[in-house]
Amino acid sequence: MPINLYEEALKVIPGGVNSPVRSFASTGLPPLFIGRAKGKHLYSCDNKRYLDFCMSWGAVILGHADPGVNRAAKRAIGRGSTYALCHPAEAELARLIIAQMPSIGKIRFVNSGTEAVMSAVRLARAYTGKSVIVKFDGCYHGHSDSLLVKAGSGIAEAAIPGSPGVPGEIVRNTVSIPFNNTEVLTEVLRKYKNEIACVLMEPVPGNMGLVPPRAGYLEFVRKLTTENGVLLIFDEVITGFRVGLGGVQGIEGIAPDLTTLGKIIGGGLPCGAFGGRAEIMDMLAPSGPVYQAGTLSGNPVAMAAGIAVIKKLTANPGTYSGVTDLVSGFAAESGVKRDISVNTYRTLFSVFHTPKKVENYEDAKTQNFASFREAYRRLFEHGILLPPSPFETSFLTALHNQSDLSRILSLL
Repeated sequence: MPINLYEEALKVIPGGVNSPVRSFASTGLPPLFIGRAKGKHLYSCDNKRYLDFCMSWGAVILGHADPGVNRAAKRAIGRGSTYALCHPAEAELARLIIAQMPSIGKIRFVNSGTEAVMSAVRLARAYTGKSVIVKFDGCYHGHSDSLLVKAGSGIAEAAIPGSPGVPGEIVRNTVSIPFNNTEVLTEVLRKYKNEIACVLMEPVPGNMGLVPPRAGYLEFVRKLTTENGVLLIFDEVITGFRVGLGGVQGIEGIAPDLTTLGKIIGGGLPCGAFGGRAEIMDMLAPSGPVYQAGTLSGNPVAMAAGIAVIKKLTANPGTYSGVTDLVSGFAAESGVKRDISVNTYRTLFSVFHTPKKVENYEDAKTQNFASFREAYRRLFEHGILLPPSPFETSFLTALHNQSDLSRILSLL
């Protein structure tokens, strides 16, 4: 009798998974166990093939098991998988990133997006001498305590923890407000500017589904934070090198004070980073008093894979325009369907099971979740893997084509 991998995992792993979305709870399906991946496809442990639109939640842009990335990683691991000491590839990857993101004067590598954002917030608080963080409803910035917040509806209503185990006093200095709303942000900064260290935002949120900013919104946030002496942190863990070489900030022409990155910069291996103006970054130990450390930070295998990916993207910038054209075509085709709405931004898209235009978290919550589940299962049965949650973003690679996207529409 074949081994039930999920039942076996449940015996030794909480919920049988190492990240909640992998449980497929929103779909009514059991978790999918992967045996291998190649190009734009995943192959389950029982050898079923799936056309992948998750792409490791954005971390893979050249396709799974890209030969050039694999060669770079294999060469690196042949020299040793970890040193916990300095090596040349750290500075090489740093230079490649800084060349594409002029707002970053200096950068430090960590091991995940969660760690990058946690560290950037600590740095912002130290630099400003203030404690309050302003974030946006529905935006996920990792699972560090101060960012797991479920906000009240009132502007000044006290934040409460969004997870047991997070003490109320930890999130007392976190304020969560609606995205794409200029009035609420203006009032919060006007009232509390002397307490606010930073505004932390995904410039294009991807964790309530994809929700692009309204025209002029990012410029407004940048102007308002500057006027009020508040640092602006762009969380580009998802969008950095995914929507373009310079991320959203390069496309929109906005210079945040600090930026967090992850996913693609590690070439599909665990990696994160935070960077920004040199005078802020130089507050980090050993140059300054703000402590942050990590044994595996700047891991040589992840650095080598990230260098390979960014060099290939830099040499082939048409990768982005090609994928963007596919996404635009998909959005245009989807207009014939009246019970869904589709949001796009460059190489990203989300299908919302509501005819209403989705501009914030409250809009995203109006979806027909029964319709989502029904459509998801139909797509899954036909070998198409979308993110197993109505609040996630779909990702393409340079290997996807128009036929792949048309298959989604034919089954929705």
